[in-house]
Amino acid sequence: MRQDDLFPEIRNPESTRVINDRCLVRTQEGHSVVLVSGIVLAQYAVGDQVAEAHAMVTLVEQGWAYQNEVARVFGYSARTLRRHQRRVEEGGLAALCLAEGYPKGRARQPPARARLIDRLKAQGHSNREIARRVGVSEVAIRKSLRRMGWPQTDPQIQLPLQGGSLPKSSSPAGCSTATESAAAVPIPGANPNLSAFCSDQSLPTTSDTDPTDRSGDRLLARLGLLDDAAPLFGSYKAVPRAGVLLAVPALIASGIFQCAQKIYRSLGPAFFGLRTTFLTLVLMALWRIRRPEGLKEHCPEDLGRVLGVDRAPEVKTLRRKLKRLAAFGGAADLGKALAQQRIAQRGQAVGFLYVDGHVRVYHGQHRLPKAHVARMRLSMPATSDYWVNDTAGEPLFVVTAEANAGLVKMLPGILGEMRSLLGSRRATVVFDRGGFSPALFQKILEAGFDLLTYRKGRVRRIPARCFREHRTRVQGRTFTYRLADQEVRLLKGKLRLRQVTRQKDDGHQTPILTSRRDLSAAQVAYRMFNRWRQENFFKYLRDEFALDALVEYAVVPDDPNREVPNPLWARLDAQLHQAHAQFDRLQAEYGLEAFVNVERQRRTMRGFRTAHSQLARKIEEAWQRILQLEARRAKVPRRVPVQSLRSEPVVKLAPEIKHLTNLTKMVAYQAESQLLDVLAPHYARVQNEGRTLLQAAFLSAADLEVTERELRVTLVPQSSPHRTRAVAALCEQLNALNTVFPGSPLRIRYAIHTPS
Repeated sequence: MRQDDLFPEIRNPESTRVINDRCLVRTQEGHSVVLVSGIVLAQYAVGDQVAEAHAMVTLVEQGWAYQNEVARVFGYSARTLRRHQRRVEEGGLAALCLAEGYPKGRARQPPARARLIDRLKAQGHSNREIARRVGVSEVAIRKSLRRMGWPQTDPQIQLPLQGGSLPKSSSPAGCSTATESAAAVPIPGANPNLSAFCSDQSLPTTSDTDPTDRSGDRLLARLGLLDDAAPLFGSYKAVPRAGVLLAVPALIASGIFQCAQKIYRSLGPAFFGLRTTFLTLVLMALWRIRRPEGLKEHCPEDLGRVLGVDRAPEVKTLRRKLKRLAAFGGAADLGKALAQQRIAQRGQAVGFLYVDGHVRVYHGQHRLPKAHVARMRLSMPATSDYWVNDTAGEPLFVVTAEANAGLVKMLPGILGEMRSLLGSRRATVVFDRGGFSPALFQKILEAGFDLLTYRKGRVRRIPARCFREHRTRVQGRTFTYRLADQEVRLLKGKLRLRQVTRQKDDGHQTPILTSRRDLSAAQVAYRMFNRWRQENFFKYLRDEFALDALVEYAVVPDDPNREVPNPLWARLDAQLHQAHAQFDRLQAEYGLEAFVNVERQRRTMRGFRTAHSQLARKIEEAWQRILQLEARRAKVPRRVPVQSLRSEPVVKLAPEIKHLTNLTKMVAYQAESQLLDVLAPHYARVQNEGRTLLQAAFLSAADLEVTERELRVTLVPQSSPHRTRAVAALCEQLNALNTVFPGSPLRIRYAIHTPS
């Protein structure tokens, strides 16, 4: 028998176009039908562009497919699809019916305006300045210049990153994008860090010219005339830890500076303002400086040279800034804004959301609620944070649980936050057995989410004959599982779910519950077991970023009426269990005596009871004790207000500063992950040593050189030639982004010394 007979080639007919594993388009006899899981979603005549555009928008808006998938199958670009979506949002279905030609009622650009734009550009003005003078948008100016034949400068280059591209860091408002040959003339005697290269008035300015002496700016801050010191760099050799500047493009792409500016506005008159404070916090995480006290171990002048100030903030200063930020109470809003930015960049990575709690043990003097610490197998005073990670295991946002609430209680609120971020998109929530609750499952489905979790409790074993071998291929790797697929019912048949059970080589069975019937059984198993990425994320942040570190020691009042288990009820319940156990032992002993009774000695039941009257009396006493304990326990409430159990005030750790530091560490981890994706094509062992190499590069010394327009960062060689070559390739790709240092007009240029 030939191999072709065993595995015949199966292809879709030419009239069928597959969008993804559950969506396809069929065309026949001049009509097209869009099918989702076998159900008709849209039907239109071939050539009806309006109906076709509406079908494309419907697929994306309802979460059945991604933009790139739909655009590829329908033969359009993703940009065209996004344009259709915007038109539907603004004007409904009628907005898709646009007349051909130039829009009616919109004035065309007169020739005089074109000549004015050409003259202003020849004089060296920036596109932003030309747009301001002409009274149009900057995009219109760029298009006009392109039609006039002006060369396109500063090309938009994007790096391939996980789930998308690292956005190019745009120039500050008003900055010219001209090359070296079209340089603007610097102001004579002006500070080269603040040259005429940028005319944006919103950038911070400085009167100081010596990067090592910022007494002028400090005086202005003292007088209340300065909100944030402008970055002022100098040229130095071998600045310790200056390699961390490699992460600046990824930090800008995260949007942390824009989000912080939008939420906090300003910290008031200060030398270390909002931007400098957040930059310090994020770079501290990348430097592995775990607490503000860790700044004592490093030279403030060396760290200040990297930050663009004369000396980095010291411990007390940074703590004052954190308290000032905490007083705003904006950590939750900042986390939501960062999540929105992340979803906008990595929208395709939020199809599966992994939710799990992380317990931070507390060793202080205050009485806090206890939580079970799985890694220590103990119940200890602690606080619990719940993290949401995307499909790739990257963190999305974090919330702090009130009084160590369990996953069943926290998940509805987390899903409410996710719904506000995702809109109408449908995502699958993946969690462990801690969230097993059929009632919760119904709430998840009603909220528009799918679920994927382990089944908890005793489950009937599935016969071995029901298992089959299933395979799936993800990112070039093949995963094989022995699985059994079946339907199950919960809540007395009201809730129907799909159960995929995995059988290991030793016969152990692991049941998985999901509402996703469109996924293959192997995909269900892979997505469920992929939850360990989140556990690895917790371990990495705990070891490298000190996720459990106590940033501050302050406490705030907690709800005194919060109900907790009543210890008196627990003691009575334990005594009742002991009484039942004693009663069972006495019964067993009485039955054993009856079993071994010799009939010729005690021929009647009366004689047996007389001989064992003492044992019978003990049984009667044990039963009476059970009745008494049950009566006493019934009079005691099972839960009581926490304040009734203690004399001192009820407190909890102040959550705001810890939430802020969690967010900065999350952004640092995301930046590290993005650089890891850029590094991957140039480093063979990126999976095993990539983060170690990046950490070594961040801690490397570098030469800093300042010109009129650039901040040149030249790193020292790494520990081996192949690691040096990998970092050199990373520098080349980062240079293509033309990143501007936050708060400065200087573009960063990276390089690395090659070993001689």
